[in-house]
Amino acid sequence: MGTRRAASYLVTFVALLLAAVAGCSRATPPGTAVSRGPASAQRNGRPAAATPVAPAPAQPAADAASATPPGHSPAAGSHAAPAAGPQALGSLAPNETGQVMIVEYHVIGPEEGRWARTPENFRRDLEELYRRGYRPVNLTDLLDRRVDLPKGYSPVVLTFDDGTAGQFRYIVKDGKRLIDPDSAVGILLDFHEKHPDWGLRATFYVNDLPFEQADSWPEKVRFLVEQGFEVGNHTLTHANLARLDAAGTMRELAGQVRLLREAVPDLQPQTLALPYGGLPRAAEAAKTGSHQGTSYRIRAFLLVGANPAPSPHSPRFDPYRLPRIQAVDSRFESTSNLDRWLRYFDEHPERRYVSDGDPATVAGLSGGPGQVAPDAGKTTTEP
Repeated sequence: MGTRRAASYLVTFVALLLAAVAGCSRATPPGTAVSRGPASAQRNGRPAAATPVAPAPAQPAADAASATPPGHSPAAGSHAAPAAGPQALGSLAPNETGQVMIVEYHVIGPEEGRWARTPENFRRDLEELYRRGYRPVNLTDLLDRRVDLPKGYSPVVLTFDDGTAGQFRYIVKDGKRLIDPDSAVGILLDFHEKHPDWGLRATFYVNDLPFEQADSWPEKVRFLVEQGFEVGNHTLTHANLARLDAAGTMRELAGQVRLLREAVPDLQPQTLALPYGGLPRAAEAAKTGSHQGTSYRIRAFLLVGANPAPSPHSPRFDPYRLPRIQAVDSRFESTSNLDRWLRYFDEHPERRYVSDGDPATVAGLSGGPGQVAPDAGKTTTEP
């Protein structure tokens, strides 16, 4: 009897186990999205407190690098799905000792290239930054330690080198002159209209023919300044300052200031994007000088790549060696591109600068210093 009873118990146990397995197979499949309400809201033009959203299931490592947003083929852009999804907007703990992304653009044009971004991918860059809680500030805001953002949001600095036509172009449509909606300025204006809390903030570094339309460049420079953008110095002739002496350096930098003052008489560019990424041979002359009655004072040098900048509150912050992140397809630059660093800060949110909502105070993560991301100090060169 004892043996038969034990066998009966065993059969019953196996039947219950099989039923449980069958029930699990009818449950929600892994990866099925469950709606939990809107991730954020707008209130008076500023981000309101966000409703927490359950994080997306982690993807296998082999798939995460090749995944693309719905509706986009891998060839159309380089935005891979992050291994760890973005945090709910405004939910990050304040850390104003974290790092800041200064993003570098050159050509905005019809094809992706080593120094080119398509309008479609530039729009996508803005969307990716926006949904991750980044908001633009001007570079001088960092230099002045004046980052005025709502609590839980991070600054990003957008920079545009060389003053190419695709950055700011006028077109004629139906007899009217318009800002090209596929130029960088047109895209930024449209994005601001759709997202009022994305301010009109960016710095344009131009040479001797800003934006390559001779009949309208002064008007364009005035428009940028009036809208709240910054215009920086990139030398008059895109000169390699690593090869120039003090006299040549002053001629290039003062000459560019003199040109820009034809559009805005009191304009004083405060920052310099270094052509070719070369540090000036005559460093002091690159910071302050004069030529033929025109003087200048430069407060920061921008390098070419290749990692986030330290917080302006960090002792490691050197305004004359500010690195940048390149907004190019990963096919052309795999280590310092924007997508890589977006994923990095998704996985390490404690290492990014996050505002405490009060420009008068500096919030550190648990009272400690900001941590340093990989590749700190590495630079690259541009053609």
